[in-house]
Amino acid sequence: MPVLKLSADTTLPQDHYAGALAGRIWRPDAKGPSVVAIRAAGVIDISKQFPTMRDLCETPDPAAALRAATGDNLGPLDAILANTAPDGRDPNKPWLLSPVDLQAVKAAGVTFAISMLERVIEERARGNADAAAEIRKEIVALVGDDLSKLKPGSPEAMRLKEVLMKQGAWSQYLEVGIGPDAEIFTKAPVMASVGTGADAGLNKVSTWNNPEPEVVLVVAANGNIIGATLGNDVNLRDVEGRSALLLGKAKDNNASATLGPFLRFFDTTFSIEDLRRAELTLKVEGEDQFVLNGASSLSKISRSFEDLASQMLGPHHQYPDGAVLYTGTLFAPIEDRDAPGKGFTHKIGDVVTIATPKLGALVNRMKYAHECPPWTFGVSHLMRNLAQRGLL
Repeated sequence: MPVLKLSADTTLPQDHYAGALAGRIWRPDAKGPSVVAIRAAGVIDISKQFPTMRDLCETPDPAAALRAATGDNLGPLDAILANTAPDGRDPNKPWLLSPVDLQAVKAAGVTFAISMLERVIEERARGNADAAAEIRKEIVALVGDDLSKLKPGSPEAMRLKEVLMKQGAWSQYLEVGIGPDAEIFTKAPVMASVGTGADAGLNKVSTWNNPEPEVVLVVAANGNIIGATLGNDVNLRDVEGRSALLLGKAKDNNASATLGPFLRFFDTTFSIEDLRRAELTLKVEGEDQFVLNGASSLSKISRSFEDLASQMLGPHHQYPDGAVLYTGTLFAPIEDRDAPGKGFTHKIGDVVTIATPKLGALVNRMKYAHECPPWTFGVSHLMRNLAQRGLL
């Protein structure tokens, strides 16, 4: 199985330390996590001022608060990244974690035209990858493959819905793709996400699955979008294709929500307009020498970030510790990996790299979920640890 090697050069955004970058590390000497500022001078433990990432995110200006925070310098980022991948890790030295803690981990689905069409294909194929290619031709012939300019819930979208229903081609995925209501679901429990360098989990029952490279919004409890990170919304296509009621089994498995490498807060170097223009790249490298390259352009998203955030959090639903929201993907791999017509699916040991210039790179290695490190450090453990350290 490939050994992951992480470095500052391959992990940081293109402008390196110019942005307001925050992360979380595991401190073996404290037997718990710390919130850190990522700076050229080193990785600074700011947990005495911000015991949780939630506390930092709930300040009026997280970027300014992060820049002003002081604390212990734990050393260069390179050293911590080198100790982050599980292979050869020194358990007595710190390593990087998922950059969020108490925030809810939510996800939006079917926010791009191609993603929407792929979900329709999954539903009609009933989890059978062999049938997908023919169904894909049929659906694209009917509705086309570029609905990025069609505003969900608009009169034009409703007219398209009527046409599709008359032709017997309507789907629950088309409903959330062009209807007024976005698909918002829980990707993982609080504290269950994993960071860059970690093994990412696939449920062994799946034989048709793929990565989903996504920008992830950081949303404060008041609903304001305050920054972003990268995420891989690992997806079991055959499981969800059998029934949408199996979404929980398809999406929420041990180590199946990856986030990172850092949170980047909005400031003069980074804004929501940068996100709207973001181009994500994806690379999957297998031990079988298979290489898959893909991309996802946020300019083609069908719903605005503000719309997605407001449908997640507002008068109808509150998150007092804030939330992070996967925003969906344009990427839907259809390249054959083993045999013609079989399409793409993961193999154990695949290394997945998701990157964009303003947010850096998120790297994970695929393993079966039950073989990834079990999730054992939850909210209760965090609170006890912080109390023992005198941080609460």
